Amino acid sequence: MKMNIKTVQKPVENFLFPMLEFDRHLLTIKEASIWATNHLGKNVTTSNISYLIQYGRIRKIDKNGLVFISVAELNDYYKSYNGSREIAYKEKLGNDLNWALSFDQYKEAETTKHVHRLHPYKGKFIPQLVEYFLDDHTDSFKKDVYFNAGDIILDPFSGSGTTMVEASELGMNAIGIDISAFNALIGNSKIAKYNIVEIEKEVFNITNALLGFIEKSNIMEFEEELLSELFIFNDKYFPVPEYKYKLRRKEINEEKYALEKERIFLPIYKKLIKKYKIKIKQDNNDTFIDKWFFPQIRSEIEFVFSKIKKIDDENIKNILSIILSRTMRSCRATTHADLATLMEPVTTTYYCGKHGKMCKPLFSILKWWKTYTKDTVDRISEFSELRTNTEQICLVGDSRVINIFDEVNKIKPNFGKLLKKQKIAGIFSSPPYVGLIDYHEQHAYAYDLFKFKRNDELEIGPLFMGKGAAARNSYVEGISAVLNNCKKFLIDDYNVFLVANDKFNMYPIIAEKSGMTIVQQFHRPVLNRTEKDKAAYSETIFHLKEKK
Repeated sequence: MKMNIKTVQKPVENFLFPMLEFDRHLLTIKEASIWATNHLGKNVTTSNISYLIQYGRIRKIDKNGLVFISVAELNDYYKSYNGSREIAYKEKLGNDLNWALSFDQYKEAETTKHVHRLHPYKGKFIPQLVEYFLDDHTDSFKKDVYFNAGDIILDPFSGSGTTMVEASELGMNAIGIDISAFNALIGNSKIAKYNIVEIEKEVFNITNALLGFIEKSNIMEFEEELLSELFIFNDKYFPVPEYKYKLRRKEINEEKYALEKERIFLPIYKKLIKKYKIKIKQDNNDTFIDKWFFPQIRSEIEFVFSKIKKIDDENIKNILSIILSRTMRSCRATTHADLATLMEPVTTTYYCGKHGKMCKPLFSILKWWKTYTKDTVDRISEFSELRTNTEQICLVGDSRVINIFDEVNKIKPNFGKLLKKQKIAGIFSSPPYVGLIDYHEQHAYAYDLFKFKRNDELEIGPLFMGKGAAARNSYVEGISAVLNNCKKFLIDDYNVFLVANDKFNMYPIIAEKSGMTIVQQFHRPVLNRTEKDKAAYSETIFHLKEKK
């Protein structure tokens, strides 16, 4: 495609940036999206380009009232994404990395498609990875078809239910098992069938009731004035996108500058707190909810939950509980950058490194409740068009000892009959990593609110045990026990796929203790991790079969 590239014959000056030192080719945002699409070999939208400008990745150049960007600067930004990242990863992690399994070509909206993003969850794998091994395609890397439509797939560490959802899309039945009651709620809510009209009716009623509840306080007036003050302050001291652009080029000492501006704004915040008599501390600090939620937030949460509990339809009650939990997570008294790794409660305005400006804690759940109710309805509506007429269920239990036949039969007798007749074709799962994540504590707010029984002591590889020799030995015994128990319910010629970063080389031992053999290993790079550690990282998909 031939492009109309504009050439500037003399330096262009943006009033907030130094004068450019040499001639540049300039592109409009539309032209830049076309250029980047051709350059990267994948679709780059105008929104993607605007994001780069907004967050200071590339410079915005104003000329005669129009916005341009430098093609040279855009090219520099994309260098790491056009082959060099693959080279860098292989240099650090080994040449046996299969880059096709990075799924680098997918945007975040595709790796978090429909119900996969109903609720945040640490440590989940992307749906494309599950689909790759479950579907019936073959390629130079995956030479065999392991599963077929109508098969029953097992995930004994179900987590957020990704395997069950993908099995449904592919015309397969699936069973998940998880020791966490809340994880099972997430998974079962994803694969449940809903009356969308009834969900929207319940949401409308609860939202209107919440509005009435909030209007009895002065929180809306307080937030309106606080936001107005923040807008004026941020526009003066953290202009978009100029501030972030300067940060990326180290023209500003972020820590020093931010601390100075926090001190300037704090008296304004305190004055408003006093003016509107806003209570920011709980009367006690005994539970997670006591510690991490402002009193107004907590009262709104309890009000909405009281309405949800009155709903008769169990599926709708569950999905609205998931929406409320997702809302709670976004309304904790912490910074935007620390939602996944809580430090200490934040009760004042603060400089937000994620957004590059002064931000505030939340004082009402209304915004996020409305956002997540709409998002959830959209996602389950989308999935309803893709799912097949197959069975999926997530059981709450210990995969080391659970009788899968009996438990499925108790809840879904028809599925139980099919299960006993057909048995399970195999496993696709990502077991917990040793000493990495506290799977109950990450949703502590939900356990507090819903009064679920916690089974922390039954977790395999729990965070509190660390990663030492004793923890690793316990982990090996735990995963082996799961596989030995699950084998009772599998067909003879089963296929087991386990996704793990096995830096302690435990899976050969696990396979031996489980009477299995590792027939193949698929080594993949993990890109776009949500954790703050952005170092090159990989995981292995172990393919196990019965030892002959």
